[in-house]
Amino acid sequence: MEEPIPVRQRPRRLGGAVAAFGAPALLAAWLALLGGCASPPQAVDGLPAVATSEPAPARGATPLHEVNANADAIAAAAASTGDGIRAPMRTRLDPAQDAEQVDLWQRLRQGLRIPDLDGDLVHKWEAWYAGRPDYVQRMTERGARYLFHVVEEVERRGMPADLALLPFVESAFNPQAMSSARASGMWQFMPATGQDFELRQNLFRDDRRDVLASTRAALDFLQRLYERFGDWQLALAAYNWGPGNVQRALERNQRAGLPADFASLQRMPQETREYVPKLQAVKNIVRDPGAFGLKLPALGNHPYFLSVAIERDLDVALAARLAGLTAEEFGQLNPQHNKPVILAAGTPQLLLPYDAANRFIRALAVHPGPLASWTAWIAPRTLKPADAARLAGTSEQQLREVNHIPPRMLVKAGSTLLVPRAAEAQDDVPEHVADHAAIALAPETVPLRRVAFKAGAKGDSVAAVARRYRVAPAQVAEWNRVAAGARFARGQTIVVMVPARLRVAAAGQRPHAKAPAAQRATKTPVRMRVAQR
Repeated sequence: MEEPIPVRQRPRRLGGAVAAFGAPALLAAWLALLGGCASPPQAVDGLPAVATSEPAPARGATPLHEVNANADAIAAAAASTGDGIRAPMRTRLDPAQDAEQVDLWQRLRQGLRIPDLDGDLVHKWEAWYAGRPDYVQRMTERGARYLFHVVEEVERRGMPADLALLPFVESAFNPQAMSSARASGMWQFMPATGQDFELRQNLFRDDRRDVLASTRAALDFLQRLYERFGDWQLALAAYNWGPGNVQRALERNQRAGLPADFASLQRMPQETREYVPKLQAVKNIVRDPGAFGLKLPALGNHPYFLSVAIERDLDVALAARLAGLTAEEFGQLNPQHNKPVILAAGTPQLLLPYDAANRFIRALAVHPGPLASWTAWIAPRTLKPADAARLAGTSEQQLREVNHIPPRMLVKAGSTLLVPRAAEAQDDVPEHVADHAAIALAPETVPLRRVAFKAGAKGDSVAAVARRYRVAPAQVAEWNRVAAGARFARGQTIVVMVPARLRVAAAGQRPHAKAPAAQRATKTPVRMRVAQR
């Protein structure tokens, strides 16, 4: 059996799930978790409470908050909790403001700083939302999972709180949203823009849907746009329309002696013209929902989720089950995964609600079986799916289904495929594969040969020849340099390109039919010759 190209081996530290997620790993996880929260959550189901909305630090990146000084306290807390883990709490809020900021909406209202717009488009969107209270309810309830984290990040960067409302406009706060133009995630990144801001899009994940990564990228982008234009309304227009378009519009205004503000820009597409007014309408509703006959759900001023570091590859279904969540609930916080496995080298953390995080950590520590039933396999050469399946130790049907390989396609050399993981496998998928995995397909090329034959006594039409050989009439016309509606005269040479193994048929007979010799002749014999290529 031909051996596949091996992936870099990852040494196993100790056996079993406890080793993979034991005390050292959990301590590292909690070091990564200390992002602070506005108000501590209560313990759930008798489990100690843990709280933060910060991600584990990215590889090679400096953590957002220095926590080395707290390492001893964390270790002591972890060692003394037994069944659960209690993380030391910190807060970013000024204690003097705590009484005022008991509600996340109020905290948002106090941070709105972008100058207001007014006009018909603002009123249009106010009326649109006011006329759809059920939609507003669903949108705000969905956004409740993510809004605290976005507000925290906006405030940490010193940006206006108005920007935390932008996902309501972009995607109705749906991290799994996909537009017809292929923009994805709650911040609606196009593929190329996502790549510019280090949002990986590969076989295993799409970081445009990652709650933490996409928020980081969106705020990076908005900061860059504000630094360029010096105006938040222009920055928002550029986020929607593109900075180059806004720059050219400003230059046109300058040449025409017009003001250089959002309301004065010319030749904006209608979507962009309504973009900032739509955000203004959302701001107005958040400021005073009762004025529009709406009621916003109560949002506590504390995180909805926390980040739990992982060190081993883990099936999505198993992660959800250990956390006590449905697949849908797990996917709401971890929507970036394209495949049924989470690769620790690429996504080293899970987002989980408080009670689910404690439950996950405790259940994982005693889980007796394997953590991942899938792994990556790299094609050593260009292969048919059946051959790739044989080398990878799976069935062709399963390989096609899980990797979305359509019929009559080849798997090109170097492609990464998802395959079942052997029960005895010890090594996880390495970082370079997790970050760059891609599958490249190529159509199967069928060798063709040129065949020429004479039209029968009654002649033949281009359409009839096309039907006989199951090709388009335009193709037959091209081969013979005639019009698609032309007819071939008696005895005229007709040229077709056929698969090398296909038996050429006489006039009126399908080319794949293998008739006995006595039946191959028609009343008017047809002379055939195989021409050289």
